[in-house]
Amino acid sequence: MSNTPYNFKDYIRVIPDFPQPGIRFKDITTLLKDGGAYRAVIEEMRAAVQHMNIDIVAGPEARGFVVGAPLALALGVGFAPIRKSGKLPGETITANYDLEYGKDQLAMHKDAITPGQRVLIADDLLATGGTIATSINLIRQLGGEVVGAAFLIELAYLTGREKLEGIDVFSLMTYE
Repeated sequence: MSNTPYNFKDYIRVIPDFPQPGIRFKDITTLLKDGGAYRAVIEEMRAAVQHMNIDIVAGPEARGFVVGAPLALALGVGFAPIRKSGKLPGETITANYDLEYGKDQLAMHKDAITPGQRVLIADDLLATGGTIATSINLIRQLGGEVVGAAFLIELAYLTGREKLEGIDVFSLMTYE
């Protein structure tokens, strides 16, 4: 599929035992600091999703911003941020989701998505799928149609893709 000279996994730093013992954290900051690799990642993602006829890209904070905003720019569409509750200044809607050790809440501005808009969700990582499933819920509450989800990295062994049934999912890199 790709003509890029980059092996993107070479740009991902794996940090053992972060944020807790047994976790092998996939650090994308080593990719982001290389302008050529970062640009190539966004171009690969753009090429993979451009057929979806996307009206707007949405991304959950914070790393969804560093993937979603440049991807939206490359596609020539707008970007809608999904934030932790209490961080957006306008009128919002919220949805709760489970964390490994508790609960959290995501929010979007009520006017972030126009009913009927075709939305791509973009983030750095698909793990258990909880954040993305909650993002889909928010977008659907606003009347948006989630046509796809795009990720830099998918941790396939955590089976998050199963929570995204019916969604066209693209992952640039997969760890089995």
